[in-house]
Amino acid sequence: MAGLIGMALSYGLSLNVFLVASIQFQCLLENMVISVERLEQYMHIPCEAPEVIDDKRPAEDWPSVGKVEIYNLKVRYRPSSPLVLQGISCKIEGGSKVGIVGRTGSGKTTLISAMFRLVEPTHGKIVIDGLNISEIGLHDLRSRLGVIPQDPTLFDGSVRYNLDPLSQHNDNDIWEVLEKCQLREAVEEKEEGLDSLVVQDGSNWSMGQRQLFCLGRALLKRSRILVLDEATASIDNATDSILQKTIRTEFAKCTVITVAHRIPTVMDCTMVLGISDGMVMEYDEPFKLMKKEGSLFGQLVKEYWSRCANPAEIDDQELQF
Repeated sequence: MAGLIGMALSYGLSLNVFLVASIQFQCLLENMVISVERLEQYMHIPCEAPEVIDDKRPAEDWPSVGKVEIYNLKVRYRPSSPLVLQGISCKIEGGSKVGIVGRTGSGKTTLISAMFRLVEPTHGKIVIDGLNISEIGLHDLRSRLGVIPQDPTLFDGSVRYNLDPLSQHNDNDIWEVLEKCQLREAVEEKEEGLDSLVVQDGSNWSMGQRQLFCLGRALLKRSRILVLDEATASIDNATDSILQKTIRTEFAKCTVITVAHRIPTVMDCTMVLGISDGMVMEYDEPFKLMKKEGSLFGQLVKEYWSRCANPAEIDDQELQF
């Protein structure tokens, strides 16, 4: 009997080793199969539209006015998914400053994505200076629009490369832009100057400095249309003040479309576009909307100031829309 028990324990211990090895092999096999499935998925992703359409190229100075017209724009992310934008129509005059407000998930960022054709319209169109953006190449569209994103994007390289990746400007222009962004001193303190290192994602620079680099990139581009997609959401109030002041000064004659994160950001806008559930709820001057009963913008302003009255409930005096 004792011999049988010993044999069982001996085989049991060896079985445990084989069981662990078997489970590890199954997990490795499953991971490899998932990689194959992912490659199969990527192979069948539809391609984006052509970068350049030779017979539909815009003029060299397009857009020269910055007028944006949106006609019954409907957008969905997948053919089987519900509409995210359900027929948005509005006109943004050239040189105006428009703030887009709404609750989380209302479709603000989707509208901006449609302007850059990151997602194609299901119905309707966007016309910029009389030209339907769906009829031109993606490079011709995106290279003519300026954008300061919520999450600042920096590339592995130098300061010069991050501000002017296509080498279209001289050093004097770059230093001038750094001066306007109040980054000149920070760059001059480094021994390499414009050749100072920027690591991947710009992690050797602060979040505020990264956002100001994106502002400098937009200043060098000199586009007639500038889009700010919650550009001040992840920076402090001091950097936000620098960014807003520079935009008001340097883009005074340009069309500026701002997805708002803080109420003061949109209070000096020409017009405010209120969106809810992918539909336009209101489009008027901010002070008129504040006086309008039942206004979406008015409700957001009241919530903002009520939270400001209780600092314990608000972080950096900001209201997530």
